[in-house]
Amino acid sequence: MMERRRMDAALLVLFLGHFATALEVPLDLLEGLPQPPTITHQSPKDYIIDPRENIIIHCEAKGKPHPSFSWTRNGTHFDIDQDPNVTMRPHSGTLVVDISRAKVENYECVYQCTARNKHGTAVSNNIVVQQSRSPLWSKEKIKPIVVREGVSLVLPCRPPAGLPPPIIFWMDNYFQRLPQSSRVSQSLNGDLYFSNVLQEDSRNDYICYARFPYTQTIQQKQPITVKVLSKDPADERKPNFLIPSGPSSSKIVLRGQVLEMECIAEGLPTPEISWTKVSGDLPAKRTSFLHYDRTLRIVNVSESDAGDYRCTARNMLGSVHHTIHVTVKAAPYWIRGPPSNLVLAPGENGSLTCRASGTPKPSITWAMNGIPIENSPKDLSRKVEDDTIIFTDVQTGSSAVYQCNVSNDYGYLLSNAFVNVLSEPPRVLTQANKVYQIIRSHQALLDCASFGSPIPKITWFKDSRSSTLDGEPYILHDNGTLEIPIAQAHNSGKYTCVAGNTLGIYENHVYLEVKEPTRILKQPDHKVVLRGRSVVFECTVKHDPSLIPTMTWLKDDGELPDDERLIVDSDSLTITDVTENDAGEYTCIMNTTLDHDSARAVLTVVEAMPTPAVVYERPDPPTDLELTDHKKRSVQLTWTPGDEHNSPIQKFLIQYEDSLHHRGHWHNLTEVPGTKTTAHLKLSPYVHYTFRVLALNAVNFSRPSFPSRVFKTEPAAPDENPTGVQGFGTEHDNLVISWKPLSGLQSNGPGLHYKVMWRQKTANSEWNTVTVANNSKFVVSGTPTFVPYELKVQAVNDYGEGPEPPIAHGHSGEDLPVAAPENVQAMVLNSTLAEVHWDPVPSKLIRGHLKGFKVYYWREHSLHNHNPHHVENKILTFSGNHSHGMLPGLHPFSLYSFNVRVFNGKGEGPHSPTQQFETPEGVPGAPTSLQVTNFNLDSLTLEWSPPHVRNGRITGYTLKYQPVNNSYELGPVEELALAANETSVTLSNLKYSTRYKFYLNAKTVRGAGPAISQEAVTIMDEVRPVSPFGNVSSSVGEDGALISWEYWGPEKNVYVEYIVEKSEGEEEWQKELVNGSQNIMLKGLKGGLSYRVRLVAKGHHDQPLHRSEELLVTVPAVASRQVDIATQGWFIGLMCAIALLILILLIICFIQRNKGGKYPVKEKEDAHTDPEFQPMKDDDCTFGEYSDNEDHKPLKGSRTPSNGTVKRGDSDDSLVDYGEGGDGQFNEDGSFIGQYSGKSVSRDTAEGHESSEAPSPINAMNSLNSFV
Repeated sequence: MMERRRMDAALLVLFLGHFATALEVPLDLLEGLPQPPTITHQSPKDYIIDPRENIIIHCEAKGKPHPSFSWTRNGTHFDIDQDPNVTMRPHSGTLVVDISRAKVENYECVYQCTARNKHGTAVSNNIVVQQSRSPLWSKEKIKPIVVREGVSLVLPCRPPAGLPPPIIFWMDNYFQRLPQSSRVSQSLNGDLYFSNVLQEDSRNDYICYARFPYTQTIQQKQPITVKVLSKDPADERKPNFLIPSGPSSSKIVLRGQVLEMECIAEGLPTPEISWTKVSGDLPAKRTSFLHYDRTLRIVNVSESDAGDYRCTARNMLGSVHHTIHVTVKAAPYWIRGPPSNLVLAPGENGSLTCRASGTPKPSITWAMNGIPIENSPKDLSRKVEDDTIIFTDVQTGSSAVYQCNVSNDYGYLLSNAFVNVLSEPPRVLTQANKVYQIIRSHQALLDCASFGSPIPKITWFKDSRSSTLDGEPYILHDNGTLEIPIAQAHNSGKYTCVAGNTLGIYENHVYLEVKEPTRILKQPDHKVVLRGRSVVFECTVKHDPSLIPTMTWLKDDGELPDDERLIVDSDSLTITDVTENDAGEYTCIMNTTLDHDSARAVLTVVEAMPTPAVVYERPDPPTDLELTDHKKRSVQLTWTPGDEHNSPIQKFLIQYEDSLHHRGHWHNLTEVPGTKTTAHLKLSPYVHYTFRVLALNAVNFSRPSFPSRVFKTEPAAPDENPTGVQGFGTEHDNLVISWKPLSGLQSNGPGLHYKVMWRQKTANSEWNTVTVANNSKFVVSGTPTFVPYELKVQAVNDYGEGPEPPIAHGHSGEDLPVAAPENVQAMVLNSTLAEVHWDPVPSKLIRGHLKGFKVYYWREHSLHNHNPHHVENKILTFSGNHSHGMLPGLHPFSLYSFNVRVFNGKGEGPHSPTQQFETPEGVPGAPTSLQVTNFNLDSLTLEWSPPHVRNGRITGYTLKYQPVNNSYELGPVEELALAANETSVTLSNLKYSTRYKFYLNAKTVRGAGPAISQEAVTIMDEVRPVSPFGNVSSSVGEDGALISWEYWGPEKNVYVEYIVEKSEGEEEWQKELVNGSQNIMLKGLKGGLSYRVRLVAKGHHDQPLHRSEELLVTVPAVASRQVDIATQGWFIGLMCAIALLILILLIICFIQRNKGGKYPVKEKEDAHTDPEFQPMKDDDCTFGEYSDNEDHKPLKGSRTPSNGTVKRGDSDDSLVDYGEGGDGQFNEDGSFIGQYSGKSVSRDTAEGHESSEAPSPINAMNSLNSFV
């Protein structure tokens, strides 16, 4: 079985002649044949590695004998045996570098692999090995960014340079991506751009992340804080590009790569970005717009993508453009693929072609066996001509591997191709006696893959070899495959493939079996069944007896439900006890190993009736189709109806197939009532008709009848001419005549073509005629501009001309109009509307179809301010033949300029002389500002600024004001008229401590404009203004302190201030903004402290602050939620161990001190006569040792030894430590008494510090370990 698969794989070998390409020696099938090395697998040119894993540099090759491998590193020989960290895989050139014992940096080099055997040497690409790098972000302190609302902003990312470059994205503290829009988006370099900032952009967690794909690590930049100030927001403005800068820029992109261009603009409102290609159209299938149209992306760039691209940023105030000049360069690329291997016989000729292109044009160099060809041994049979090496009369021993190197500034291509000189008799690689099974009327392909040198010639024979199979119906392919396009039963048999060259011949036999197709003879019928009854779907199939069929049933294109009520037989499906769930479409599929056929039927389930229901089915197909009364263009069709199945036949549908023009396609021809069984059919000439009939009743159509015999009609001249004749111009000097061509059925005969006729629509002009075939349009060049033409298109075939065609009308190409409208006038109707009039342009000067008129108009300046307005032209289009138009939406009291242009299908003509008109005054806008100052008991001052939009000359102001009580009810209105030159007024005789609401509007001669309002409160006395706050209260809970109040002041900027009650003078009040509510929760207050809290209302910069009475808020101390350590078991156990340790120390001290009574230490030493007792050491004040061998060391206040072991008898505590500063003997109850008169001598610094510390659980544990 494995041998058969190997043989089948060899069928893919192609042999195309002496200059054949891609010829390989099949080493796995023809052992012993020599072949130079071929590189089969190598690492990429730019090889980025993971520094955490071993380095594997691939180099695999094949050849006969199997090649040996060597490497160069940075251009010099790499001795692998001398590097203990590098190994080469067996039977391979692949290197493995063990980085556990070496630094990766030492192996970041340029490597090249060489594979050689005695027939040649192949080399790999230069493999540049670099480790992936994901450096950390440099530490920086980022100051908060404070900006005004409406201005633009750029948040820099500037990630560390990695290899490969990281992927940038912005997130917040909760690892959620920051929302982006047409206003806020990320640029290609990772920076975050705001076209204009809003109050909602204030946040403290703008974080830029960089993900390095090779190491799968993510680095984070320090968070950026942005605070947007709503005070004094920026004005609306036209767009301006943030990137790129300037009016134009340039970009270079390589062929085949991705071109990305971006334009990010600032402005208010947010600009919209659009892209166009100045020198052509954007490639629709390769173009996409990203980042809300700010980025234009073109994939798979080609040379046609070079040119100028324009991005436009536009908002309601104007637009700005930037042009990007794109230059497309190209690294070298193959035109027809790399050079292919050559297998030649001695004495044959051949060539290796290395055809590549690039921009700039690449240079080509050749090498043989890795050595430049100019340095290789001379060979008279080899001649190098630029990109081709020509071999003539090659001889045995000339085998070699040639390297072609194509390079320019942007890259290189290196390809190996061998020339293998062999003398081999032919061999057929296709499996012997292989059997091909094909369905009748399908395509048959018989393989004959062969090998030999010279390349064998393939010849096919069938059965008796009476003649070669090289004509119809056989097709012999270049690779030896024999094709039978439409196999029939008589094509079955034994086929012999003969491969021959000058060294011999080789035969192989294969067998073709043509099988009958699988067909469903009786299709399942649509069924309408009562619920609870049974139903049977029949599916009778005919198939080739030698093929094993398999019947499968589907329900609604899925598997049948697993239900015992569904019974599948060999040719039917039975459903018992039908339910509503059984309704649906059932499909029977008959499969064989070669083909299949299927049919469908629908089951409809209806409710059971009291009386037995009649089963309605679609009718059986008609039978016995017969053709009579034959005429040139008609025939009579007769048929016998099938069973109606309880539903009368309503009509018969007659269909036909045209086997001459549309074989396999059935078309509806006519319908006749269900009571008739005969139809007189009108036919078209030159058609091979086959008819069939379907019957229709209330259920559905029947299956089609069996087709009738073929009825052929004779050819004739066309009966009709093409429709849809029209003429138009694509250029100013041409006429394109187009029409809807006739179908094959309408042609009436062979040789269909068209007679195209045209002439100018003038008196006595002659018809021009041309014949057009296989096309549906004709272009007439050199025509006058926009001239009317009469057109005719007549159908013609080999049997004559069609009827006289009707005359159609068209025009030659349009050109731009050459005249402008005259007598242009403007009539001002009101302050915002004007009407423009003009005289029509003569049609001969329009030079095309009149599309309409365009009025260009723009505002020069306001009449009260002569500074020009930088506003783009506005355009109003009036389609059709108009002579006037309205200009709405004008600014009052302004000077406007305008002109008019006519336009046709080609474009606009010249504009009329520019004229001007003035708009009358209108009502003004609201005053720009209104401020209240100089608060007093019964007076205050109002100051205002004139309207920004005056719309005329201001004639005065009207001030209205009225008091407002605590229930916000309005009192009587007072009105005051003010002069136009006034910008302030002082109101007297007001009520003290009273809120007033003021309304101020400006007036022109046209009337009063909208008002601006403001509120203010007169003060209570001369010293202290009235506070707008009341009912200030607080409540303290677990979440913090809730401060509530009532507020009736006009100021919008309200905040809460708080400070610790007894804080020092330098500490500042903390602020919390209120944002319009009348309560706030103060969080983060420390328990056990009292805070002074007050409310502040801030008006304009020159108005005093309004503060509430201070409120004292006390936050109770919060009990510790930590677990009481005294109740923990481990702590109790530790204390017990410490107590036991102290007891043991006391016992040891008493033993060492002697059994005597209460004597001073010095006296005890003098009186004691035991020679084994050692006196207390004067240098460290420690007790002497016993001479007992079981206890060799004294008790000392030393730490655990550095090796972590503690010997029995060691302790962290010493009685000397307890004796410092006083007498040091124990009483009988263990307490100290004043028996020591001298102080303890100091230890070394470290030890003394430790022993002077209070006992700790750690020291206690160390002491306990001494006795364990």
